[in-house]
Parts: sequence; C-alpha cells; structure tokens
Amino acid sequence: MFRWFERLLWLVAVIAIGIYGLSTSELWLYQTYFNWEFTRALELPVRAAPPEHVVPYTAQPLGRIEIPSIALSAIFIEGVDAKSLRRGIGHVPGTALPGMSGNVGLSAHRDTFFRRLGEVHEGDVIQITTLESTYEYTVESMRIVDPDESIVLRDVGRPTLTLVTCYPFYYVGSAPKRFVVHASLVTE
Repeated sequence: MFRWFERLLWLVAVIAIGIYGLSTSELWLYQTYFNWEFTRALELPVRAAPPEHVVPYTAQPLGRIEIPSIALSAIFIEGVDAKSLRRGIGHVPGTALPGMSGNVGLSAHRDTFFRRLGEVHEGDVIQITTLESTYEYTVESMRIVDPDESIVLRDVGRPTLTLVTCYPFYYVGSAPKRFVVHASLVTE
C-alpha cells in the first residue's frame, strides 16, 4: 500500500515540475522573442508616433521597463489577461501609453516579473523605453490596496506610472490584496 502511495506522490511531483518547466520556458521564450523584436524595431529609421487613440496589437512589444534597484528588465505588451501576463508585463487597457499625458498602468504576476517589486523604495528610478523615446520615472510611493480599488489607475493630471501586482508576494493561492507602486515622470 505504501509503495503505491509513494509512486503516486512521485507522479504528482513529476507533473508539477513539468508544468513549472513549461510555464517558465514559455515566459523565457516570449521575452527573448519580444526583446529581439523590440531591439530590431529600435534600430529601424525613426517613424511618426501612432495617434493616441490607436491601441497596438496585443502580441507586439510596446516597450521595455527597467528598474535597476531590483535588477528588472522586461518587455511589456498590451493586455492583462492570463495569456498576456504569462508572456510579459501587461499594459492595463484604458490607461495612457508612455509618452502620453495621463497614468501608464503596468501589471505583472507576483511570482514572475514583479517578484521583487516589494523591494522598491521611494526615489528609485524606473526607465521605460518605447519606439518613440525613453522616459524616466521616480518612485513616489508604495501601498497595499483591495483588488477592486481601480482608483489607483486614475489620471492625476500629470504623467505618472503605476505598477500593480498581487500581494502578499509569497501567498499560496489567489492573493487577497494588490501591491501598488506610483511613480512620476522626471521632467527634463
């Protein structure tokens, strides 16, 4: 009887490791491809910025976010659905795109790109690179909110960036709160 139970546990462990390996591989492959595509696009001749009302196609990279203080460099794409967040950091639909006036909302899973987001401090620099330009933001505040508090993404009348992930970071299961980082655009 114990031998049967032991084999069952080994099977469950192999399946769990396989699922983890596949999801990690998917994330790595997409980020590698998006990074290659984005870098290639940056090298093309300068072109006019798209009109503000155009939302880019979901599968193409919108830009790169870099937070040196937590060693984060990743491509972000449009959307915060499960498929998009498995592949990259997601731009929250309905929020501004970098370079536009308003609040740029970016979201990622707490167990992938935003695992170390809790280590960010006031004054840390966040750099966003798009095909049009590079924008530098400074972290102003961090806070923990309920999941339904969409007010954190509101336009405050100046260019801002809001990063959102689930909280607590090491919670098992669906996390009950959200960790939010607010940053302001550094004016030249």
